[in-house]
Amino acid sequence: MGKKKVVLAFSGGLDTSFCAKYLSEEKGYEVYTAIANTGGFDEVECKLIEERAYKLGAVKHVTLNVEQEYYEKSIKYMVFGNVLRNGTYPISVSSERIFQAIAIINYAKEIGADAVAHGSTGAGNDQVRFDLTFEVLAPDIEIITPTRDMVLSREYEINYLKEHGYEADFTKMEYSINKGLWGTSVGGKETLQSNLTLPDTAYPSQLEAEEEEEDMFIDFVNGEISGVNGVTYKNKVDAIRAVEELGSRWAIGRDMHVGDTIIGIKGRVGFEAAGPLLIINAHKLLEKHTLTKWQQYWKDQLGNWYGMFLHEAQYLEPVMRDMEAFLASTQQNVTGRVIITLRPYTYTLVGIESDFDLMKSDFGVYGEEQKAWSADDVKGFTRILGNQMKLYYSVQNKNKKA
Repeated sequence: MGKKKVVLAFSGGLDTSFCAKYLSEEKGYEVYTAIANTGGFDEVECKLIEERAYKLGAVKHVTLNVEQEYYEKSIKYMVFGNVLRNGTYPISVSSERIFQAIAIINYAKEIGADAVAHGSTGAGNDQVRFDLTFEVLAPDIEIITPTRDMVLSREYEINYLKEHGYEADFTKMEYSINKGLWGTSVGGKETLQSNLTLPDTAYPSQLEAEEEEEDMFIDFVNGEISGVNGVTYKNKVDAIRAVEELGSRWAIGRDMHVGDTIIGIKGRVGFEAAGPLLIINAHKLLEKHTLTKWQQYWKDQLGNWYGMFLHEAQYLEPVMRDMEAFLASTQQNVTGRVIITLRPYTYTLVGIESDFDLMKSDFGVYGEEQKAWSADDVKGFTRILGNQMKLYYSVQNKNKKA
């Protein structure tokens, strides 16, 4: 009987490097390593990760490119819903983990793996995202988590790898950086406390622009980004990267996210996300001009729920497809151009141009003139509008006198 197969979600970091060697040496598995690239790794980085996997004894290593799926099935709807967790965070790395987990478990099923493994610890959200996705999509495949189950220290893992003939530079960086298509998270000693913020040098992108300001134009068609500064993009991922590149020159998109983790404790992390913040806020401004009051109201409610469910590993819950259908249906008139002025560390939403702009109507100009009603119409409308409040206060006054 041959060895059992395990697919390891592999990033090349210390935890997953330990898992690769441990599962092979101690547990006797054939280790298949896989990295699911949602846009955070370039070709050079993917090649280095592949080389590291084979040095650690992987039977086979694959790079699963899922950035297009990630856009079509997640980012698009986060833009439609103007999703910013706690009004701040564009759900960057946390949304990527779901699609990485889906890609990993699908690969495991494809090769007939007996088990699937990841290197998450027991202190964060990712363990739940991986476990839950694996359990729902492949309940018969065993889940193995050595780092979490053994509660290992960095020193133990490094020494174990050295003892088994593998050495690499696992120097713990002062700041932990997770780069992705939809933003980059930054963790450090300051994020572990409530009264400090990250220094300027902790962020991967530094101010490069030498001008005082720069105008940017983002085009949308049915709610999806379609162009940047007059260049039309068929591939929306390329459009996102174009906005990110421009915004990063101005060191835009830095902030600190504070929120509730899936496991119930408060968490704090820094991030930079020039592309997501510029796109979401430009989209939101365009919607203010092209949607009705009640469309905006219900989008705000569902967008908040959608972001919460996505963050908390509930992407596979069927209600998410229902919310996506609603969000998509609101976007048919969200077409036009948004003008933005970029400045160091900040930006201004200047305005929009759209054939669907509801300000361009024959009904009137706010605060200036009315064209579709008379003064008497407003007097009658106001009288009827106040009926319920007048009834309430009439009853209150009678009871006070009684």
